[in-house]
Amino acid sequence: MSGRTPVITACANGPLLVRGDVEILGDDGEPLRNPRRTVALCRCGASAIKPWCDGTHKLTRFSTEPPPSVT
Repeated sequence: MSGRTPVITACANGPLLVRGDVEILGDDGEPLRNPRRTVALCRCGASAIKPWCDGTHKLTRFSTEPPPSVT
């Protein structure tokens, strides 16, 4: 690892962008190969390449906005 401080950015209606030195573990607890310096992690649950984002959130109209309140 290069010693880069981890930074996680939550994109509105999209993925979590992860920059810096982090270890991402799979369901089995084993480290996943980190393919890039910055990775996008799925938040919508619909990506075909989880945990990585594949842009499916745009098709599913994933929203991070709270639903409107009913009065």
